[in-house]
Amino acid sequence: MSERIPPHVDSGVAGLLAEAPLGAVVKRSVNIAGHRTSVSLEQAFWESLQSIARAERTTVTALITAVDSRRDQRTGNLSSALRVFCLRWTQARAGRG
Repeated sequence: MSERIPPHVDSGVAGLLAEAPLGAVVKRSVNIAGHRTSVSLEQAFWESLQSIARAERTTVTALITAVDSRRDQRTGNLSSALRVFCLRWTQARAGRG
């Protein structure tokens, strides 16, 4: 089902909304502290993690391990923690964090 983008939406936002599917989830296996686990994220978040890793001169696995070690194991899942990390990192770079 294709919905039209309202005319009042900024052209940059409209371009992002027009990209193919925003919600496509990609599952990847990662090794965290010697344990293999899978992480499900939308492709845009995998791309964001890759960009952050390049900018920080580290690996995606190192970022995932760092986020995992700092999240509340009782209340938050790793995929959600990674999404929030990507958002906060991007906001901090944009001067809004």
